[in-house]
Amino acid sequence: MMSAREELLDALRAAMAEVSPGTTLTAAFETPKQADHGDLAVTAAMPLAKAQKRNPREVAAELIAALRAKTAVERWVESIAVAGPGFINLHLRAFARQRIVAETLAGGAAFGTHQPTGDPVIVEFVSANPTGPLHVGHARQAALGDAICNLLETQGRRVVREFYYNDAGVQIATLAASVKARLDGLKPGDRGWPEAAYNGDYVADIAADFAAGKTVHADDREFTASGRKEDLDGIRQFAVAYLRHEQDLDLKAFGVRFDNYYLESSLYESGRVEATVARLVAAGKTYEEGGALWLRTTDYGDDKDRVMRKSDGSYTYFVPDVAYHLAKFERGFSTAINIQGTDHHGTIARVRAGLQAAGAGVPPRYPEYVLNTMVRVERGGEEVKISKRAGQYVTLRDLIDWTSRDAVRFFMLSRKADTEFTFDVDLALKQNDENPVFYVQYAHARICSVLEQYAAQGGDVATLAGADLGRLVAPSETALLRRLADYEPMLAAAAANLAPHEVAFYLRELAAAFHSYYGAERFLVDDPELARARLALLAATRQIIRNALAALGVSAPERMKRETDTA
Repeated sequence: MMSAREELLDALRAAMAEVSPGTTLTAAFETPKQADHGDLAVTAAMPLAKAQKRNPREVAAELIAALRAKTAVERWVESIAVAGPGFINLHLRAFARQRIVAETLAGGAAFGTHQPTGDPVIVEFVSANPTGPLHVGHARQAALGDAICNLLETQGRRVVREFYYNDAGVQIATLAASVKARLDGLKPGDRGWPEAAYNGDYVADIAADFAAGKTVHADDREFTASGRKEDLDGIRQFAVAYLRHEQDLDLKAFGVRFDNYYLESSLYESGRVEATVARLVAAGKTYEEGGALWLRTTDYGDDKDRVMRKSDGSYTYFVPDVAYHLAKFERGFSTAINIQGTDHHGTIARVRAGLQAAGAGVPPRYPEYVLNTMVRVERGGEEVKISKRAGQYVTLRDLIDWTSRDAVRFFMLSRKADTEFTFDVDLALKQNDENPVFYVQYAHARICSVLEQYAAQGGDVATLAGADLGRLVAPSETALLRRLADYEPMLAAAAANLAPHEVAFYLRELAAAFHSYYGAERFLVDDPELARARLALLAATRQIIRNALAALGVSAPERMKRETDTA
């Protein structure tokens, strides 16, 4: 069954085609910021008028005339009018707004989601080299990547989560040297301690377990230590497996999983890097200069050409990236999304240039990137810069231990990925309205409390979908119904925009509408039909809060410490 909004969207598409035949403008509704402006707004008249060199209000009037002739508009819309320079505002009939309650209760946990269709999409995120614990920047990437995967899945995309890392480069060699130094009895600051060594306590832990001959298991590898200090390759492999295991523990504690692990070293071992370079040379997209091999990235919009192979014969870091993304495309992923730090911004143009130059039919903007800024951490009003365990930075595990998984996830997703963000540990611990995750979760817990009271009084929560929703006419009820109706289009837009923060914003608005309703009305009233209608509205609100939180990977507690309210 189509929702009222979907039927009206079809009507808008048809009306736009009548007023402007052949238009490629997408039909869309917006939600007016002021309730008295209506339930839905249409801005199509302005761009259509611009294309036709006409007055926008005249085009809006024609759109309204075409809309009024549609069955869906006659059925669902109470009034429709032009406003301002050419906006079209629609006020829905009361039962059109109320219908969202029954639709939500019928859909349950699947409300707002679509069945899987189309080609799979690969999302690469975290992708931390195993040289130390995951830091707060990885925490932001993990939250973003996992939430984006969840959002894409709600819209019917088949998603593969991939973790890409290097197990053999210079950083890994430095890690092995650091562990070897610990095995030799050295510590940071001692004479002979490697200058570029990793100094965190975790290096000593790795050395102790290697000396004890332990076996470590990670999701994609395992290794048994020889215990011999001279076994540098064994130290390297053990250290990588040890830290991959630690990363797995951190990610599991954060509720993040991966389908695939892909090693940078495999690109060399399989010959993919050499094959990619040969392909670019054969395509005539390279040249030799100064003993180095260059790629003509300026042919694809880069500000200068880039070195592929240095004069010493080693490859620059973007070359395996090109080989890796060619492999993604060849594996059948026509859409690839990378969640990375803003420090990777400079690699975007050269990776895309390499993919275009390879002539493999890769789309020009492949892969898509979501870049995130680093995160500052404050505690007690002061910035926290180091962790005893890591030695140089605050870790993901620190944040979870200091607060909670839910707080870390919600906070990391509460801002656009590319905006600066400060994680306030003290705020994350507050159990009041200042704490955004508590504010949203408390709304869910409050509703659970009211529904429990209703059941305790003999009410049947399972039959609330049959309530007379026409009784929901109070202003606070209308406001809450409008917020519920925004859920599906918001979810679709957040997925399309790869923007989980839009879900976090929505949840705060929905919680605010609920808390206002809670303060304005009583629910367990003497009128049984009114009580059932209001409880049905609460049950639908609870379901949508739960579904939206699930998309962010955040739990929906049924009880919370401040739950002292009465219905």
